Amino acid sequence: MERVAFVIERTGERIDCLLNPATFTFVREAGVRPLRTLSGALSGTASADDPLLATGGGRTELTLELLFDISKQPGATADSSVQALTAPLWNLAENSDTADGHGRPPLVRFVWGKAWNVPSIVVSAAERFEQFTPAGVPQRSWLKLRLVRAALPVEPEAAPAVAFVPPGDDDAWLNEVPEDQVQIHEVGGERPADDAAAAALAAAPAQVERIDELAARYLGQASLWPVLAAFNRLVDPARLVAGSLLRIPPAGSPPWR
Repeated sequence: MERVAFVIERTGERIDCLLNPATFTFVREAGVRPLRTLSGALSGTASADDPLLATGGGRTELTLELLFDISKQPGATADSSVQALTAPLWNLAENSDTADGHGRPPLVRFVWGKAWNVPSIVVSAAERFEQFTPAGVPQRSWLKLRLVRAALPVEPEAAPAVAFVPPGDDDAWLNEVPEDQVQIHEVGGERPADDAAAAALAAAPAQVERIDELAARYLGQASLWPVLAAFNRLVDPARLVAGSLLRIPPAGSPPWR
């Protein structure tokens, strides 16, 4: 058995458990579907295969089988239920968060050593109980989780209030800020104090900081993230690459003051 963890993205809460590696599966479906017209699927007798339409995106799924045993939990009594250990993972499949007035499962990271650090949403959970007490209390559980990999979105409560328009050649203000007033920020450059958190950060995908959070820190408002995006001519402001350097203009300067 290998020890793995689930880290809730919004709160940083960590849920540890044991994984049976023999049951781990990782499935990828590309964003491809049969080409259709208003009258139905587009095909022909001369075609060996149906024409396909690449829609972009796709779907990546992880299926895990996790082991929980209350007898191995410090402080547990003979009447303790293993459900006390599995309940936090069950809650990951509940629509506990809200987005635009709709419930949704929380975004979590599946962390296993340095090889796996996957932002995901738990879409289903199934539990098999073993080793019951005379009172019917389960002592051991196999919990099967199905996760779908998810992009790291900007949280709704901190969502940028301004649409980003890439700068053109006539954006003279980009060259008006004196270089001696420009700060340099290294993305992901601040090492966490906790060694485990630092290791997780090292194994994380490219997205390690959010541009709206940096705008709030340096410019005073999260909604000024387009200023940072334009000032650095970012192609994709939603993904900041670890180790890259961002130029930070002084707060309160034209044209955003």
